[in-house]
This record gives sequence, structure tokens and C-alpha cells, in this order.
Amino acid sequence: MSLVTKEKMNAQKGSSMWRFFLYSAIGVICFFVPVTLFDSNSILLDHFVTLVTNVFGEPIKYYTLLVIMIGTVYPFITKEWNRSLVDIVITLFKVLGVGVGVMIVFEIGPAFVLREDIGPFLYNSLAINLSILIPVGGAVLGLLVGYGLLVFIGVIMEPVMRPVFKTPGRSAIDAVASFVGSYSIGLLITNRVYKDGLYSRKEAMIIATGFSTVSATFMIVIGRTLGLMDHWNLFFWTTLIVTFTVTALSVRIPPLRNEADYYYNGEDHSEKEDFEGNRFRYAWYKAKQQSFESEPLIKNIMKNLSDAFKMTMTVVPTILSIGLLGLFIVEYTEIIYWISFIFYPVLYIFPLQDAPLLAEAVTVSIIEMFLPSLLVVEAGIEIRFITAVISVSCIIFFSALVPCILATDINMKIWKMVAVWFVRAVLSLIIIIPITLLIF
Repeated sequence: MSLVTKEKMNAQKGSSMWRFFLYSAIGVICFFVPVTLFDSNSILLDHFVTLVTNVFGEPIKYYTLLVIMIGTVYPFITKEWNRSLVDIVITLFKVLGVGVGVMIVFEIGPAFVLREDIGPFLYNSLAINLSILIPVGGAVLGLLVGYGLLVFIGVIMEPVMRPVFKTPGRSAIDAVASFVGSYSIGLLITNRVYKDGLYSRKEAMIIATGFSTVSATFMIVIGRTLGLMDHWNLFFWTTLIVTFTVTALSVRIPPLRNEADYYYNGEDHSEKEDFEGNRFRYAWYKAKQQSFESEPLIKNIMKNLSDAFKMTMTVVPTILSIGLLGLFIVEYTEIIYWISFIFYPVLYIFPLQDAPLLAEAVTVSIIEMFLPSLLVVEAGIEIRFITAVISVSCIIFFSALVPCILATDINMKIWKMVAVWFVRAVLSLIIIIPITLLIF
């Protein structure tokens, strides 16, 4: 390490490391430690959603509808609704989401929308849960990522990234930020680093399609929907392992393998990691540095809460409209049924019940990552667990992630994203099915 680095390290004196230990521990407890409350065993964030819905009861649906309306009006206020074709389409789905929300809350409209397992299920199990969970989860997330724990993990993981994922060591931070945070945060980081010339385009594409997962808070909603919260840690860590294993494999398969490796504006500013000596000591130094320079707790929480609420306003309206569209396609057309046949050669290798249902669930994951859960909610534990994992590990879905990637400067074609989704879906099935059959 340089003399300047050593001087900084000595100047910190560890005086702020109580934040690292205390705030990181609270974050870990909130996200990962299951406790028994309200006659169920789950993590504290999940219990908080249950508490809020129990305390406020029926009126909570009006709060969610208000969130949907604000989220729909917001692009018109900021004049971002017509920046591109993608923005126009997403805004249109938000407007449709308001209509769907009004029909469900006030019980008016077509019978299909008001069917208990269609509209009310989308609204009560997904929209309401997300409207509470994302803001709260985003606020608590600041404890995990803002006081040194994320940086510490990132430095420790640096030697793994290049040989396994073919990305720089710094991409470990993108990976963890996306998984415990959100794909939108991960993509913002990735795009900024790419434009700074620290990632090549190929590396940015690998990170965008391989690390930009839905957040842990979204996973809680999947777990709640499919009755898996009794197996939360098993679900979470299995999903993490499967997702990143699939990423490691997919970078060695077209289309990602064949991508040209060049830099934004032809400017390569990447460099070797600048430290010498013990990696653990350096990781501790970086954690110490972030903890020393971190914002006050309240400011950090409010900033993360604001960002998370903006995401809530974007996600909830589109989930209602795109989710309803997806269920309509599944219910009244044969499109998903016929496309799902592409997964039969993989599924029928294994002794699975309800393989056709699983095939349809995997197929519909490209539309919206929650739709697979809605299809298999009454299925056996094996199908539910496989579907829950694949909903996350496939990563690519049109309701949110695809528009987010298109909005970056990475310039990835839609057909390539669909190809990556297919590769990830097949690899995920091959990995998770044997694991599930061994566990259950």
C-alpha cells in the first residue's frame, strides 16, 4: 500500500468501526435471521409487512392505489414519459395499471379481472406487499451497504471474479449490490463504471445480464406467495448459488462469449487492483474507510427510502398491468403452452410431477418475474421451490429489467437479451432440479 494510504489508515484509528459492526449486524438480522412471530417463522422484514397489513387492514389497499397513481403521474411531471419508445410503452403500462387497480379496489369491471385468483390475487399478494416491502427494505438496505460490509465482501471476492465470471474484481460490488439491493441500483452502477472506461462493453453486458437480479425484498414476496418462508435461508442461499453459477457458465456460451470486447468511446481506463500484502487486511481497510466516511444513519436511511419509493412507484403499476396481460395470455391463449415445449427435453430427464406446468412457469418468466409464482401457487413443494429459484436466476424479464438495460449506454439488442434468458433458463433447470429432488 502507498504511504498516503497508510497515513489515511492510521488516521482513522478504528474510531468509526462501531457503525460497521452495529449497523451491518442489524441489516443482517433484518434480512437473513428468521424469527417466529405471528405464528409463523420468517425474517423481520416479512413480519413487518404482516404487522402493517394486520394493523391497517382494509384501508391499506387505498395506500397502494395512491402509490400506483403517483407512480403513473410522476413521469409526466418529470417529462420523462416520452424520452424514448421504451419510456412511452412503460408509461402506457403504468396508466393501464391505474385502471386495473381502480377496478380491483372498487370491484368494477370485467369478471376476468375481478376473479379471486387473478386481479385480487395480483393486488393483494403482490401490489400491496411490494408497496410496503420495497420502501422499508430499501431503507434497511442502507445498513448493509453503507457502512463497510459490502465493500469488505467485494474486496474478499476480487480474486474470484476474473477467472470465474470474466469480469474485473470491482464487479463483485455490482453483483452483491444487485442481489441484496436491486437490479436498478446494480445497472446504475454498471452503466456509470462502463462510461468511465472501467468496464469493457462485453464486461458490462455480462454484469447487466448476470448480476442484475431482483433484490432480497422481491425474493421475500416470492417466498410469501409460494409459502416458502419456512425455508427462507435455504431458498435465499440456494438462489444465490444457482444464479451466480449460471452466470459463470453463461459467459462461456453464445451470445455473451462472442461479444466484441471494446470500451465506451474507445477509452480504456481500467487498471489492476492497487494494493499489496494481505487481502483480508486490505478488505478491512476499505471497510474501515467506508465506515469512517459514511453518512449519518438518518440521512442514509432517508436517501435509501427515497430511492426505494421511486422504484416502488415504477414497479407496482407495471406489475398489475403486465401481470394481468401475462395471466390473460396464459388463460386464454396457447402461446405460452406451445413455447414451453422448448423446455421439455430438459424437464423429462428428471422424475418430476407437473413438468408441463413447470415448463409454462419457466416460459412466462420472461414476461414478468412474478408470473411463474402465480402459475404454480397450488403445486407441490418441489415445483414451487424450483420455480421460485428460476424466477430469480433467469434475471431477464420484460416488465422492468429489459427497459432498464435499454435505458443504459450498453446498447444491448433485445434478441440478445432473449437469448441470454433462454440460456439461463436451461442452465438453471439443469442445476436446481437435482438439488431440489435431493432436498425435498
